Amino acid sequence: MQLKKMSWNRYIKPYLPYFILGPLCMIVEVIGEVVMPRLLAVVINNANEGTLKTGTSLGIMGLMILTALIMMAGGIGGAYYASKASVSFAADLREDGYRRIQQYSFANIDKFSTGSLVTRLTNDITQVQNFVAMALRMALRAPGMMIAALVMAIMLNPPLSVVFAVSIPAMLLAVGGIIRTGFPRFGRVQKKVDGLNSTVQENVTNVRVVKSFVREDYEIEKFHEANANLKQAGISAAKVMIFMSPVMTLFMNGTIIAVILIGGPMVLDNGMRIGDLSAFLTYVTQILSSLVMVTFLLMFSSRALASAKRIREVMDEPLDLTDDDAQHKDLRVERGDITFRNVSFRYYKNSEEKVLNNINLNIKAGSTVGIIGSTGCGKTTLVSMIPRLYDVDEGEVLVDGVNVRDYSLYNLREGVSMVLQKNTLFSGTVTENLQWGDEFASDEEIRRMAEYAQADKFVSAFKDGYDSQIEQGGANVSGGQKQRLCIARALLKKPKILILDDSTSAVDTATEAQIRKAFSEKAVAGEKADPYTENLRRATKLIIAQRISSVQDADTIIVMDDGVITGMGTHDELLKNNVEYREIYESQTGKGA
Repeated sequence: MQLKKMSWNRYIKPYLPYFILGPLCMIVEVIGEVVMPRLLAVVINNANEGTLKTGTSLGIMGLMILTALIMMAGGIGGAYYASKASVSFAADLREDGYRRIQQYSFANIDKFSTGSLVTRLTNDITQVQNFVAMALRMALRAPGMMIAALVMAIMLNPPLSVVFAVSIPAMLLAVGGIIRTGFPRFGRVQKKVDGLNSTVQENVTNVRVVKSFVREDYEIEKFHEANANLKQAGISAAKVMIFMSPVMTLFMNGTIIAVILIGGPMVLDNGMRIGDLSAFLTYVTQILSSLVMVTFLLMFSSRALASAKRIREVMDEPLDLTDDDAQHKDLRVERGDITFRNVSFRYYKNSEEKVLNNINLNIKAGSTVGIIGSTGCGKTTLVSMIPRLYDVDEGEVLVDGVNVRDYSLYNLREGVSMVLQKNTLFSGTVTENLQWGDEFASDEEIRRMAEYAQADKFVSAFKDGYDSQIEQGGANVSGGQKQRLCIARALLKKPKILILDDSTSAVDTATEAQIRKAFSEKAVAGEKADPYTENLRRATKLIIAQRISSVQDADTIIVMDDGVITGMGTHDELLKNNVEYREIYESQTGKGA
């Protein structure tokens, strides 16, 4: 389903009470903060004038304690609700972001680097979360305190309050200049975080290749460059923050000095009481501190806005593969017939070069089809059209006589099992990995499919058998073992169409022959059938291979070159009639046809 454009209200609405209560609690704290200096001024004035009585003193002190307690409750409540709202907001946003990425096609994913997607779902959302928490605590507190303190200061001494007419505008101009300078720098920081994450992820994922080629020094230098770029961007952004603090302090101290210079003579001339001057100085600090808080909030907002923009790019990325217009969403793949009609495809839509060019092909259900050809000729792209990993540019692909666009993506892909060139296993046990094919598969079913894939023997030799742990990416098994486990996983899915994309390249020829034998065996009369065995025998099997031996027993072999089909037939027919096939055969066997 195509999602609408992202709306931030979606993540605020479920937690609206927290978004309201947080700032309200902070207002309670603000009221206490502006009342406290006034109470203290009464005590100082009465003590200075000798009119302070014990009962009055105790009453005011009690009122100050009560005010402090109310302030504490407001502060704790504000912090609690702000945290509750921001964490919940970020959790929902992260959940939706992850779901959105799961809907991406390969073409969508190609627009973002893996490291960038990781950064956007982690660091960028954390930046927005921190800003929301800060905004809920400061958005009303800072302007509320500034306005309330300014009102109290004016009520205390209107003439002295004129100093604010100079200090506040001057401070706002300075803040505006700082924010304007700092805003773009935080966006650059996030891009550098992307680069660093991509470098680390690529290195860790391919650490075996790095070590086998002794390229640690090169990778260290590559990381050093990415890290230095992030450091430079971070320092550039930090300079703005560093410069802000002394500028704000300068304005604050300058205003306090001005108040003392103007207010001191007023106290000496009895035009102002000393307690009122003390309270006024407190209000000056509160007003300017509020401005500082607003400034820091705005500065953090610049980084949060940069992160929010990057999150929106993920959420609003148009999905180029959806089943919104599917005519038969409830239809399932039942037989496994495949038809290509005038199919052409380009990876880059503005490119004239076609990866597939006018492909016409009919594959009968239950048949075994081999696909062979030079590297980059379009073999993988061809089979990727069947489960709609990509959509055709021209023509159509039909499964069981129905255009693949008219199936729901779920039902179509449930009927197709594909073992990709790059075999991937996940952290967990062997059983948990195989149950990706069928999460309800019994131990017997898992073992049966592992036997077909020639994986049972080596798995049983593990100390813990099928309960053995697989490290992330299958790092603790060999390439051939990984391929066989991936084949077993695909078989457990009971697909109507099974696609093996060069999936036995790391397997020795004897083991590969055993796997081919399992695929080609027919039911023996009187043999007790089970759904997994019968489905394997009935499934349409497409085998992409580089070795002639992998496909020579197929019912039909398709020869491809430069995005077109150059030959089709049995092994013997192609040896007689197809030059490309004969050249491949001779190069691999060392003998002529």
